[in-house]
Amino acid sequence: MPSLKQDIPLPSLRALRAFEALGRHGSVSRAAAALHLTHGAVSRQIKLLEDQLGVALVEKEGRGLRLTDAGRELADAAGFHLGALARVCAEVARTSAQSPFVLSCPGSFLARWFIPRLARLKQALPQLELHLTAGEEGAATLSGVDGVLRFQRLPEGEPPGEVTRILGQERIGPVLSRGLDLHRVADSSLPQEVLQQGVVQQKVPYGSGGAPESPPDPRVLLGHALLHTRSRPSAWGDWSRRQGIAPERLTMGQGFEHLNYLLEATLVGLGIGIAPDYLVEEDVRAGRLVAPWGFVATDACLVLGLAAGPRGARHPLANDLADWLAAELAEAPVLG
Repeated sequence: MPSLKQDIPLPSLRALRAFEALGRHGSVSRAAAALHLTHGAVSRQIKLLEDQLGVALVEKEGRGLRLTDAGRELADAAGFHLGALARVCAEVARTSAQSPFVLSCPGSFLARWFIPRLARLKQALPQLELHLTAGEEGAATLSGVDGVLRFQRLPEGEPPGEVTRILGQERIGPVLSRGLDLHRVADSSLPQEVLQQGVVQQKVPYGSGGAPESPPDPRVLLGHALLHTRSRPSAWGDWSRRQGIAPERLTMGQGFEHLNYLLEATLVGLGIGIAPDYLVEEDVRAGRLVAPWGFVATDACLVLGLAAGPRGARHPLANDLADWLAAELAEAPVLG
């Protein structure tokens, strides 16, 4: 990247900004509106720039102006370098511990796990000003944020421009509302002892040893259309293989765009859902949901991707937040 190694005379930065806006918007009036200046002020800045450079940058075309070849070259260069300067200024501002930490995370995780713990985070890290934004499940981009939480397979190395912190392994399991009748099976080929298992009525004590003492045979699920989410298409297959059930024997029912919608449907008894343990811990503890088979570890983990700076994470409090998240997730009671 070229740099100024000596004092090279440069035109007015205000004039360059006005001219770049003219090139971007195509008219003095629109450039003036974008810069919150008057039409005359923008015109004077462009005339000043032409006088300083000694070359015509614009010429009349009908009732407006058009850029000359020299003007187009300068407008393109000004747009590129002023944009780069603006981005660097924003990055530098974010390196302050007083600057907000912008964190993107899946909406289901935000609503069901993070928001209930915000008071504890404030108590643990009072100096951290956290701005939360809901992102897509599995979102990978760090554009415009300081960190992004995502569920993914164990990463192999760190993506460019990112410091990756692994917060914990994902554990998933089926969940259903209390009183849902598991007798509603359509697969008559199931063994009689499976067909005879009835209504799940036990209130599972979350964190007190996991599932009920005598959980139903997991094959009873073969008779149900299972709720699923497009953001976690492999969840049921991951779980069923660990139960010795071929995924192709499962019947998929209603699908949902987001995991949060799936869990709401599960809560009102529309079917059997599947979710990570720490997204349903409060519902299971309160008896709103039952996890008859507990939860099993998958090949996925919860990862915090942090925007990288010259020496590690860009934001000074990024690692403090990562440590707090890891500790909170480790303390969460686990079923299964």
